[in-house]
Amino acid sequence: MQLEVLGLGGAGCRLADAIRAAAPADHAFLTDVFAFDTDESTLQGTVIPESHRAQYGQGTALEGSNGLDGDLEQGFEAGQAVVDDLLAVRERAASTAPDAILVTVGLGGTTGGPTAPALVATLQRTVDAPVYVLATLPADREFDPDAGGADRGPHSGVTATTESDEPPRPAAASHAIRTLEALDGLANAIVLFDNEAWLRPGETLADARSRSNREVATRVAAVFAGSDTDGTVAQTVIDASDIARILGTESAIVSLGYGEQAVETTSSRFGLGLLPTERAVETSEAVSAVETVVRKGVRGKLSLECAPETAARGLLVVGGPPSWLNRQAIAEGQRAFQSTIGGTGVLGGDAPRPDGETVFAAVVLAGVESDRLERLRAAAD
Repeated sequence: MQLEVLGLGGAGCRLADAIRAAAPADHAFLTDVFAFDTDESTLQGTVIPESHRAQYGQGTALEGSNGLDGDLEQGFEAGQAVVDDLLAVRERAASTAPDAILVTVGLGGTTGGPTAPALVATLQRTVDAPVYVLATLPADREFDPDAGGADRGPHSGVTATTESDEPPRPAAASHAIRTLEALDGLANAIVLFDNEAWLRPGETLADARSRSNREVATRVAAVFAGSDTDGTVAQTVIDASDIARILGTESAIVSLGYGEQAVETTSSRFGLGLLPTERAVETSEAVSAVETVVRKGVRGKLSLECAPETAARGLLVVGGPPSWLNRQAIAEGQRAFQSTIGGTGVLGGDAPRPDGETVFAAVVLAGVESDRLERLRAAAD
């Protein structure tokens, strides 16, 4: 699959940068990666080539971190005004027609979020490929001064906002929900990552940023790289049409899961560490490893907290060294996955990674229901 990524706003640019870094060198599923932001320093902090990034919003309501002054409608209008300039950068630099476009953005802010609906709408009219959105949800402490734990004691597991953290954004919940509503009906699907759920005890938003972005990027690369590989053919190939079938066309809310386990890939004669050879893998070992990572992918921490049973559709990609991906292991992993999905639209495939040292499972849950969104809606009222 050939994926193009457009980072929008500070959070979106950092996500795009992380996805570019997570792409395996021998699985070139990325056609182009772009970064668009109102802050030049954010753009310069990425490794995205200068030809693929642009500063925008000067002289509009988007300029400056508080330019909207709480008026999101003004931000939507300003976003519409800059879209043509952003797409001109894309058209000049784009190298290959993509199978899909992924717009990455942080919700709740005042730059990327307000521009995202106009950008997605214009891409849908001008590009013959599905347009997906990958969006981060704000943490509670960004809009709720009591959520940081200042009054909860030293053992509460959370900390108050510090000077190293992001400045407070009282309207973040409202902006996030209203931007999601604006994207509904425009994006083919909306993949969500909840910053609140991924904060560790005592960790600030600034401290968590790089780690969280890597977690997101790992999941995106595992899903969209799919069965792309050099030389080794997958038993069941996952391609762009499979991903489009699962993600759908009706702005489904999507959560991603991921699990991995390190495995031995070589052995040596006489146990002396000499003459390494490819290790023979017992079927029972392969089945156990695959079942473990599938369970982690489905029941572990998801990008958006939800019950997998609420998903209308699901996709499972099991990857790793070919010797660990025997048919029985993959089939049993897929059966385990299918038994957890409430809907009937379930697909599965494998992703051989000849140089890999882990077995992994990437999980896509599409059309899910999440209490987290309801809590944000309540906070936005």
